[in-house]
Amino acid sequence: MQEKNSIDDLPLPVGKFANLQNGLKVHYLDIGNGPTIVWLHGSGPGASGFSNFKGNYPIFEKAGFRNIVLDLPGFGRSDKPDTVNYDLSFFVSNLKLLLDDIGVDRCTLIGNSLGGAIALGFTLDNPERINNLILMAPGGVEERETYFQMEGIRTMVGVYGEGPMGVEQMRQVMTHQLFDASQLQESTLEERAAVAVSQPANLFSTMMIPNMTPRLSEITCPILGFWGTNDKFNPVTGAFKVLNNSPNARFTLLNRCGHWVQVEHQQLFNRQCLNFLQT
Repeated sequence: MQEKNSIDDLPLPVGKFANLQNGLKVHYLDIGNGPTIVWLHGSGPGASGFSNFKGNYPIFEKAGFRNIVLDLPGFGRSDKPDTVNYDLSFFVSNLKLLLDDIGVDRCTLIGNSLGGAIALGFTLDNPERINNLILMAPGGVEERETYFQMEGIRTMVGVYGEGPMGVEQMRQVMTHQLFDASQLQESTLEERAAVAVSQPANLFSTMMIPNMTPRLSEITCPILGFWGTNDKFNPVTGAFKVLNNSPNARFTLLNRCGHWVQVEHQQLFNRQCLNFLQT
């Protein structure tokens, strides 16, 4: 287990920890009561459930939902082993172990980027456990080479490869995340920079996510998706992969919007999601 600094030092809220059957300890916030929503964040350096969704899940709590805001293994306050492959099956199996551990039989998955790919992969493996999917620019619908041609991915790889990421290095990456970089909060940069220095070197080199487009027709639960047409990490054409293959999907496409719809168009995202879940 690689531990470069104490998780106690991270500028993130402390929630609950689950000790999974495979020995991993994962951290999650458990906020509110009602039907369960599990929030799955993206894969950028320093990511965590809180930094991705702090402007969203409090609104869902007020609307009567239980929110499980997960730190995926390798991120946030969760364990960050340097002896595993961070591929899709690793994330999906650990999500299943977590839901089993905390007694969640059915839920809605909300996933952004890598989190969207995990939501798709989990639903394909466990369709009986998913009520709805909400996806924001999900991964897993293109070949790996396509993603690595994107400007945001190329910048992230280049900056990450230069060594430990401080706040300014994180700013170089995160300005590609948003269409309007003025919406990027300093607190988010500080949160992510603090997490990034604790992440293992193999996290991104072993992150293999297959193209699940040929299997999307198997997903029959309702899907609500969002995509910014100015996304520099995941090409917006992925929205049509879902629409053309999943029988029960709808998407909102937003211009002047990058990779973080839930941040850049927070009120619209929250409102449309709640309408979708409540009706």
